Amino acid sequence: MPKDTWMLDGHSFLSRLVVGTGKYASFSLMHDALLASGSEMVTLAIRRVDLKNQEESLLNFIPKTMKLLPNTAGCYSAEEAVRTAFLAREAGLSHWIKLEVIGDKKTLMPDNEQTLIAARTLVKEGFVVLPYVSDDLIVAKKLQDIGCAAVMPLAAPIGSGLGLQNPYQIQLIIQSIQIPVIVDAGVGTASDAAVAMELGCHAILMNTAIAEAQSPVLMAQAMKLGVESGRCAHLAGRMPKKAYASASSPLKNF
Repeated sequence: MPKDTWMLDGHSFLSRLVVGTGKYASFSLMHDALLASGSEMVTLAIRRVDLKNQEESLLNFIPKTMKLLPNTAGCYSAEEAVRTAFLAREAGLSHWIKLEVIGDKKTLMPDNEQTLIAARTLVKEGFVVLPYVSDDLIVAKKLQDIGCAAVMPLAAPIGSGLGLQNPYQIQLIIQSIQIPVIVDAGVGTASDAAVAMELGCHAILMNTAIAEAQSPVLMAQAMKLGVESGRCAHLAGRMPKKAYASASSPLKNF
């Protein structure tokens, strides 16, 4: 396959798999899984980073080649998310931010209204904003108009492993906006990743599917291949679906 990069705020990536750092049994296991994934970008919850204890910080176990993408996990209002983003930037982690504003504690579904409010503020303050949202086309368009670097619609609820629940909505977003679409949350296995990539997503972000697998390192390898396979299939262009059979061998001179 020829070199197939994608751009985000002027930064070029070859890998289309973005990974997280939560739920691993140990930091060393997380490190090995991150390497196996081949990912070039890793997200981490700002509230999990112990900036005072540098010796045992998870930051020490993230490969230095990976770009940090701090996130505002655990925030339930725009004000709280903005404050958390500023903390990440002031701590020197990054001015890139995965914006999460949760609206429901049970389902962890995003609060799109509060996300829009926070996104407006953060973009004006110079952040590169990647918002986690529901698969809502109108919200995606509004985030693009605000100036977000990408949109991150969910495939299914966070940590559910249900896979892509509404491919039509995701495809509609991909076809309707010009900024990258990164499917976030709900992927359970490599075939889920392939399906999302076949639709034309620029990338996929996942954490639980790898961290809670019986073998996280092996699952990280599988996800890497699933993303690559789905991307190849998208570029190749699948055959059209047909209502009836079509012979594989020509009928003439047979």
